[in-house]
Amino acid sequence: MIVSRNLKWGVILHYTWKSLTYYITLAVLVYLLHDYFEVWRLHLSFTAITALSTALAIFLGFKTSNAYDRWWEARQIWGLLVNYSRAWAREVIIMIIPENLQQASEVKELQYRMVYRHIAFVHALRVFLRKKHVYNKQWQEEIYEEPNEYSDTKAFLTPEEYEVFTHMNNPPNYLLEQQGKDMKIAFEQGWLSDFRFMRLEQTLIEFNNIQGRCERIKNTPFLRQYSFFSRVFVFIHASLLPFVFVEELRWASIPLSVLISFVFLCLDLIGERSEDPFENRIEDVPLTALSLTIETNLKEQWGDINFPKKINAPNGIVF
Repeated sequence: MIVSRNLKWGVILHYTWKSLTYYITLAVLVYLLHDYFEVWRLHLSFTAITALSTALAIFLGFKTSNAYDRWWEARQIWGLLVNYSRAWAREVIIMIIPENLQQASEVKELQYRMVYRHIAFVHALRVFLRKKHVYNKQWQEEIYEEPNEYSDTKAFLTPEEYEVFTHMNNPPNYLLEQQGKDMKIAFEQGWLSDFRFMRLEQTLIEFNNIQGRCERIKNTPFLRQYSFFSRVFVFIHASLLPFVFVEELRWASIPLSVLISFVFLCLDLIGERSEDPFENRIEDVPLTALSLTIETNLKEQWGDINFPKKINAPNGIVF
């Protein structure tokens, strides 16, 4: 997620240089053909491009608004994960109660396993939703290479559990299943009453719901019609602009048409880069930062001061 108020031009040009090259080349070519070679006097009326610009602006506004809704829903879902994670740790620590002092060590071990397994679940969900790599080598060196491996969960699982975990088709769901099995053990041992068992089960169901909502966003792309036609319309609009201004503005039509085309290009790119919030890109929901927040909170609740190191925000970007 970009947190800096000012974007570096290097970042902007990384995504727009191809289109800008086309806009500049076309504007210069139209100007030369119109004023110097005098072999082409094609001119479009300002009224025609005004109608197209208005329609395109409305279309791009609609696309950007709906793309932002997807991004914001993803952020809300992970906000719920933060809240329910804290509740889970509190419930495990408070509600699983040994029947006598002899069972205290067993209960403590079970509580530790369930709290730290949940930290593993959070990191696993992050990895499960993201892609492995997104930036080319040069871009990684300039910004930050975000690791995205299941090895982040190794410290929170037993070796046997981690081995099975890494071979599952849906690793986060496997960890929730293991949490349910430990709850069953606690209930059978008398460490959980019916009510407390149901309370923990309800929280576990919320984690299932959170994962399912994330998978819905991940696996259901933004309507491809909007993405395709927005690119087509932006291209057509940019291709017509030089013909509108060249008659009256001559050489000044070059920077003006390029600037207007650039504005519409940016509107289109904002929607395109926001519509999929779990792609491990610089504009996405900061899953790593949220995962580390949850890990820190749960460790603090358990009494472990070995907090994870905070990741800095290179160039104003939080992953």
